[in-house]
Amino acid sequence: MPIKPPITDLDIPTADSGFYKGFTKIVAVSGKLIVGALIIWAVAFPDQAAAVLSSLNSAILATFNFWYVYVMAFFVLLCLALALWPAAGRLKMGLDDDTPEFSNFSWFSMMFGAGIGIGMLTFATAEPMYHWAANPATIQGITEGSTAGNVRDAYIWSFTHWGLAAWASYAIVGLSLGYYAYRRNLPLTIRSALVPIFGRSMEGTLGHVVDVVAVVATVLGVSQTLGFGVEQFVSGLARIGVGDWIQTTAEDGSVSASTMGIIVALLVIMGASTLSALSGVGKGIKWLSNLNMGLSFFVLIFFLIFGSTFFGLQALVIGIFDYLISIPGNFLTVWRADGEEGSVATQLAGWQGGWTIFYWAWWIAFAPFVGVFLARISKGRTVREYVLGAMIVPSLMCFIWFAIVGGTAIDLELSGEAAGAISGAGQSDQLFAMLAVILSENLAWIMSVIVVVLLLTYLVTSADSAVLIINTINAAGDEGPKARPHILFWGAALAFVVGGLIVAGGLGAIQTAMVIGALPFSLVMVLMGLALIKAIYNDGRREKVGIATTHPPEAVSTPAE
Repeated sequence: MPIKPPITDLDIPTADSGFYKGFTKIVAVSGKLIVGALIIWAVAFPDQAAAVLSSLNSAILATFNFWYVYVMAFFVLLCLALALWPAAGRLKMGLDDDTPEFSNFSWFSMMFGAGIGIGMLTFATAEPMYHWAANPATIQGITEGSTAGNVRDAYIWSFTHWGLAAWASYAIVGLSLGYYAYRRNLPLTIRSALVPIFGRSMEGTLGHVVDVVAVVATVLGVSQTLGFGVEQFVSGLARIGVGDWIQTTAEDGSVSASTMGIIVALLVIMGASTLSALSGVGKGIKWLSNLNMGLSFFVLIFFLIFGSTFFGLQALVIGIFDYLISIPGNFLTVWRADGEEGSVATQLAGWQGGWTIFYWAWWIAFAPFVGVFLARISKGRTVREYVLGAMIVPSLMCFIWFAIVGGTAIDLELSGEAAGAISGAGQSDQLFAMLAVILSENLAWIMSVIVVVLLLTYLVTSADSAVLIINTINAAGDEGPKARPHILFWGAALAFVVGGLIVAGGLGAIQTAMVIGALPFSLVMVLMGLALIKAIYNDGRREKVGIATTHPPEAVSTPAE
């Protein structure tokens, strides 16, 4: 059977007039209704919301833990295969004469800032410290927590969670969208990535469902990231002396952001991010991304000079080696509870659900946001350049941060210099606690201010990028400025989701909502990967018989496959 030309247009219905002019009304309204209902539920019935979300989360972790594990392994293998596959690697995300819009530095800055920047500031200290105290090796009695013999295992899991798997999931979404948007002139929206499998069905109800799922997943994934950032931002403000009102102390002595602290932080962050979003990717977001990358290097150089440099570099080199050889086992192992409370099997399953499965769900929920953004900034790059750049460079940046910053914290605790000041601090406060150990009071205050500013730039970059991406999906891939009122709506919606869920049940409520929201989109992502394989394979067949595989944006569409 002769192969047909690819689909080079997609007729997604959009409103011709009114408030939703230029938007796919059913997608935009459905997304707003679902997110709005979640906000009202969390604020009006916080106890019920927390209980229901927790029950659903437990059911998903018990039933679909294997799915999350194997899906992420599939994304990593697919990215590596596409980079090594000659027929795929040489193809451009665009026409043959297209060149990249952004320099490599700006490209990496925007990728990193939008993808992982906030979490890195929180977890570069907190995660190595946590795994140093407890991880699967300590549960199984192989190593002893909080000792020098447990450092290597701490970094195996820190790198596992923040390395290739995270960026492979982002890369798949971005590559799928960029391939069809810039080679075939399809809209820059999630449904376009499934056209090779479902064809013109993506123009109707099925396509609407896919885009709505992507919008909800994006809101929940970004809310998780903003939630961590808000908590750390409030901790930073407390450290630099904003006032005691910004935090509350529970009966057990734990310190957390107060309701007023959360409100103030969200007003600052979402106000700045909305203004940035209104200026577009090429202005506000690019400027902020370059600023936070510059500040990131400054903070990293500070820790290289004043931190435990040798310990950190040793952790980096050995950690990467240990991580690479651990990949087959860690990426494919699914621990299952045996029904006995306190047994090793039950503890391992609980640990995997609370850490690895949580991260895999987080990256999947975050993928539509980062993926659309990566596609938007990667036009003109080859598949091989894009895949390797989007996977390896940001992963290495995360590894360096975790090794140098987290390694300094571990070394300070091992030597006794910290005397429990870092390990005893809350997750959001550990970076600031470490600065207080290393520096004098005045210098620690100055560095805390710098970290707060850096955190704010990451928060604003992620939030404004998310708002633009949500509107791009709702507008059938149109990135035009007509979305101004909707930018304001989604900026406010993100703030209310973060604030509402934190009030309902703290960061745990956002986490459970995000794990639930990620599940349907994980299926969409698997289909995107399979569709990409089909598209590239068929394009190779088309080239052999002289059928065009690219389509200039201004040209008229050809018959569909």
